Order: sequence, then C-alpha cells, then structure tokens
Amino acid sequence: MSSRRRPSQPTRRPGPQPRVAAGAAPAEERRSRAEEQDSGRGGLYGSDTSGGPRAAVAELIGTFILVFAGIAVASAALIDRPTAGAPYDSLAVALAFGLALAALVAALGHVSGAHLNPAVTVALAATGKFPWRLVPTYAGAHLLGAVLAALATWLVLGGDARSEANLAATYPAGAAGVGQALVVEVLITFILMFIIMSVATDERAEGGATAPLAVGFALAVAVFIGGPISGGAVNPARALGPMIVAGDMSAFWLYIVGPLVGGVLAAVLYDRFVGQADAPG
Repeated sequence: MSSRRRPSQPTRRPGPQPRVAAGAAPAEERRSRAEEQDSGRGGLYGSDTSGGPRAAVAELIGTFILVFAGIAVASAALIDRPTAGAPYDSLAVALAFGLALAALVAALGHVSGAHLNPAVTVALAATGKFPWRLVPTYAGAHLLGAVLAALATWLVLGGDARSEANLAATYPAGAAGVGQALVVEVLITFILMFIIMSVATDERAEGGATAPLAVGFALAVAVFIGGPISGGAVNPARALGPMIVAGDMSAFWLYIVGPLVGGVLAAVLYDRFVGQADAPG
C-alpha cells in the first residue's frame, strides 16, 4: 500500500511582540498607587485609614492629648504655678510636647497614622501618601481636639491660665516681627516633616521603636528653636485651639501658612529627591 504524504504545514514564526509603550510600567505603578491612596491603605506606620470616622476619632483623641500635655505645662509655667519644686521652665514645655508625641505615635501610629497635625496631613496628601478626600476630616478632628485641650487646660488650671497665659497660645515674641515668626514656623515644621517622611514613609528605614522616638525628638527640637521667636507652634491646630478659647486670634494666619509651607516643602523634597538616593557602596 502506498502511503500518501500529508502536505507539510507552513511553519509559523512568532511575530514581533507588542512593544510596551515607554512609561507604561510607571503609569501602571502610579495607577496602583492612586487606587491604594483612594482606598485609604498605606498610611503611616502601617495604618489603614479606610476606616475614615474611626481613624478621625483616633486623631481627635491623639491631638487632644498632645496639645493638652503641652499647653497645660506651658500655661502652668507662664502663671508660675509650682509643682513639687520650682515652676516649670521652657525646657519642660519642649519635653512635654516631644514626649507626648513619641508616646502617641507608638500608641496610635498603626491606627490612624498619628498625624495629629493638619500640616502633616496636607504634606502627605501633596506627595500622594494620603487621600485628599480625608484631609478635611482629619484637619477638623485635629482642630476640635486642640479646642477641647484648651478648654481642659482652662478647667484644670483655672481662670488665670486664660486671663494671664492665654492658655499658652502662640504669638510672635515681643522682639520678633511677624516675618521672623513666619520664617521660623516654616523652618521648624520643615524639620519635623522631614523626619516623619524619613522614618515613616521610606520602606528602607528601620521602624519599630525608633520611629516614635525620632518624631518626638524632632518636635522637641522644633519647640526649642521656635519658642523664643514664634512660640514654636509647628502645628496649626495647636496654635488655633488655644487662640479660639482664649479669644485672641492675633497673627493667627502665620500659624497656618508657616507650618503648611514648611511641611509641604519637606515632604516634596524628601519624596522627589532625597528619598530617591542610595547609600554609596
């Protein structure tokens, strides 16, 4: 029997692979990052801010504790209220703010991100690390927490804390002008935000117990620097809360503009430039 050969099938050569458009991978990465921001995932210290109201309540409580700790000590110092020995001095004020922030970052960082400061929230949103839709909620929680802290200080220390110390509201010092105070608020908020960006947003940084300490020390240093010139607010909520309760809003705008500018500058600089660097070797 003769066998018939089947006609050989033409060999198909693989055609040219579709080219990936330049910038497609970064675009996909940006899209994924945007979805993560929109869902609220990826907050500071491993927090998940998609909880919205619950995270905002944590921010309110945290801001209350931070501001109450600082302005209660500062108000007691201003009215010469003695403790076990001599009245508080400026060292105690800076330490009160710094220690309180370190404790709160450790306690609430994984819950809400422990921003506790509208300037931090806006700076993170400006660099795509926090959803803009939650900025008003967080900022409102910060301001309400600060107002409650001022009321609590008034209640605890009495009328003198409001009439004589203005509940430790921050104002430009007598020898300093508004321009100097504004520059100082920009610079000291830059310091705080730069440290936050480094220890809380960079995956290469070692977190754990070092992050709360670094952030708390940064705030203490900022208050040390700014105290003699602007009062060292570093935080619009910390400035506005006591001002509102004390009824004196003098130069309030500089405590909004200064921290916002300093915070955004630090966040953008770290995110776009410093954070892209690798150690040599």
